[in-house]
This record gives sequence, C-alpha cells and structure tokens, in this order.
Amino acid sequence: MATDDDSEKLKRILQASRTIAVVGLSTQWHRPSYFAAKYMQEHGYRVIPVNPTADAIMGEKSYKSLRDIPVKVDIVDCFRRSAEIPAIAEEAIAIGAKVLWMQLGVTNAEARRRAEAAGLEVVEDHCVKIEHGRFFGGLGWAGVNTKVISAKRPAYRGG
Repeated sequence: MATDDDSEKLKRILQASRTIAVVGLSTQWHRPSYFAAKYMQEHGYRVIPVNPTADAIMGEKSYKSLRDIPVKVDIVDCFRRSAEIPAIAEEAIAIGAKVLWMQLGVTNAEARRRAEAAGLEVVEDHCVKIEHGRFFGGLGWAGVNTKVISAKRPAYRGG
C-alpha cells in the first residue's frame, strides 16, 4: 500500500505516464471515476475507458477489457471492488502495462504480489486525480493539505 513516503514514487509515475486505461469508468458525469478521468484527460493524459457496457466515454472508444486496447498503456487505473483486482492485474500484466493503480479504498495483496513479481509498479488506496493535483496544482484551492508551502504556482506541463 502506498504511504506518505511514496510521494516521490507517485510523482515519478505521473510524470512518466501519458496513457491511462480506466477500468470501471462510468458514463455518468457525477461518478468519481468519470470525474477523475475527465480531470486527467484535461491535464494532457490519454484516457482509455474500459467498460463493457459503453461504446464511448468522454469522446474515447470504450473497450470491453484491457486486452482489447490496441495501444500501449502506462497506468491501469482500477475503479472496481478489491475482490476484482486480481483478474485486472493479470490483464495489466498481459498487456505490458507499467503501473497497476488502485483507487481510494481499493487494495488487494494478492494482486499486488502478482503485479510486482511481473515487474509492474503498484499503487493502492490512492486517487490518481488527487495525487496529480497534489503534485502539479489543483488541490490547494480546496483546502487539501499538499504538504507544500509556497506562494508560487507549479508550472503546467501540458501534454
């Protein structure tokens, strides 16, 4: 599970990644998965929806599974129950993803062990949107403790 000590790891992952497959991305704008994915898309990331019930979400073709995605994926962002993560981890390994990222409240020790053994980096119980905002701007206005005191706004690194 990621901790406060993992800040540099999380920042490095977000800086090095450009393509995020969001497993469980909702078509409904008010759901957390949609909100987080839209934020990442608007901050220069390619967001690829993985939702077997949708044809397209946020202007991107939606895929039934990770294995159906025809491009390289950096981060597999999981908006699914913890019990479903081992199967998603196996797909992430199969497609050569670099990172298995489990959202807030989602952890699975078995999936973590399997993904790490296959060479993936693993993040558990963290929101990709919150972490991006913490490191690259976007949270301070909401009163979230970013652990950074500065009057200088971070540079936007558009994509």
